[in-house]
Amino acid sequence: MGLQVRLARPGDFDAVLALYAQLHPDNGATPRERSRTVFEHILSQPHLELIVAQAKDAVIGTCYLNIIANLSRAASPYGVLENVVVDQRIRGQGIGQAIVAFALTRAWQAGCYKVMLQTGSRRESTHGFYRSCGFSADDKFAFVARPVR
Repeated sequence: MGLQVRLARPGDFDAVLALYAQLHPDNGATPRERSRTVFEHILSQPHLELIVAQAKDAVIGTCYLNIIANLSRAASPYGVLENVVVDQRIRGQGIGQAIVAFALTRAWQAGCYKVMLQTGSRRESTHGFYRSCGFSADDKFAFVARPVR
C-alpha cells in the first residue's frame, strides 16, 4: 500500500474534512472559513498535532494529538488523542494502528507521561481496537461535562 504517516500540511485540509464527515456524519456543516481558520491554527501550534496517513496521493486517515503542559508528575506533559478516523472503505488494514502508533511516539518524544482518549462508541470492536493500540480502560474513569443549552 505504501503507507506514510506524517504531520498534516496545509494541502490536507479538504481530505481531513472529508474524513471528519465520516467520523461524525450527523454533525451539521461548519462554515468552511471557520474550519479553515481552526485547521491553520492547529498547524501553527507546536503542542497541537494533526496527523494523517497517506497512501499514494490520498489522505486516508487522521487523528489529533494535543500535548498539554502540566505542573504535576514532575511537570511532565500529557497527551489527549482525538478524532481517530480511517476512510470507511479501507478500514481493518492496520492504518488506524499505524496512525495511533505515530501519535504515541510523538507523545513519548515530547515527554508525555500518559496519553488519554475517550470514545463515544459502544462497539466492542472499537474498544478492542484501542486496546490493541496499547490503551487500557482499567486505569481511569472518564466524566464529560457539556454546556447547558
